[in-house]
Amino acid sequence: MKVYAIYILNKAGGLIYQNDINPGLNKLSANDYLVLAGTIHGVHAIASKLKPTEFEPSSKPFGGEKEIPIESSATFSSSISVRDSTINNDVVNGRWNNPNTNNTGLRSIETDLFNVYVFQSLTGIKFILITSPNPIVHNVASLNLKINKGELNRQFDLAKEIFHNIYVTYSDYVMKDPFYSLEMPIKNNLFDSKIRELAK
Repeated sequence: MKVYAIYILNKAGGLIYQNDINPGLNKLSANDYLVLAGTIHGVHAIASKLKPTEFEPSSKPFGGEKEIPIESSATFSSSISVRDSTINNDVVNGRWNNPNTNNTGLRSIETDLFNVYVFQSLTGIKFILITSPNPIVHNVASLNLKINKGELNRQFDLAKEIFHNIYVTYSDYVMKDPFYSLEMPIKNNLFDSKIRELAK
């Protein structure tokens, strides 16, 4: 997998870091980079709202009881009675999904020309990785072969590893910089050089 570019967005969707690692890419204008960042931020937010929910509100308004099954890690299941119809099933199950995590929302876009991967940290910072396309998918499509899911997810797993390394580098070189202000553009030469090392 070849990394083309790495972008970092703040919580509001503003571009705070851009690094076009592949010198062969066409350069965008500063305004185009900001539009790209805002678009990805918006699509991520919309995609997080498209997640289907399993909870059905009670047919009895204002305090009607509703049985909600709870699946345990054990092999048995149980249920509890909930009087408030606004409680989310994930909260009842003990798996609260923080909107600032990447459990929901846009994770990847795969095209014939490039792949885009998105990771959102707990603080809302989004890391965007643009890479070469997955050659396995495109070769298989032309050969009409059936391959297992593990082969198709290999590049996604590589992206997760790169995101982990970028996040550790971000924590070490940006967040520990006493001159860095949160949510502001990152201008740190040491961070730039470490990101270039990670991408190769």
